[in-house]
Amino acid sequence: MGNLEKLKKAFSESLEIEPETITDELSYSSGNWDSIAHLALIASIETEFDIMLASDDVIDMSSFQKAKEILGKYDIKF
Repeated sequence: MGNLEKLKKAFSESLEIEPETITDELSYSSGNWDSIAHLALIASIETEFDIMLASDDVIDMSSFQKAKEILGKYDIKF
C-alpha cells in the first residue's frame, strides 16, 4: 500500500467516509470531521506512518492537502 492509500485509509476510517470521496479539498468541519474525529485521525496517521506529529502540526492539519504537506516534513512522499 502506497503512502497516498495509507493516508486515505486513515481519513476514511477516522472520519467514517468512503475513500473515493477524499480529495485535496476535504477540510475540517466538512462532513464528520469535528474535534473528536480530528483526534482519532491524528492517532490513525501516527500509527499508519509510525511517526509522532508535533503539536503545531496537529493544530495546522486542516485539510487533506495540508495533511500531505505536513507529512512531507516527516519525509513521507506522495
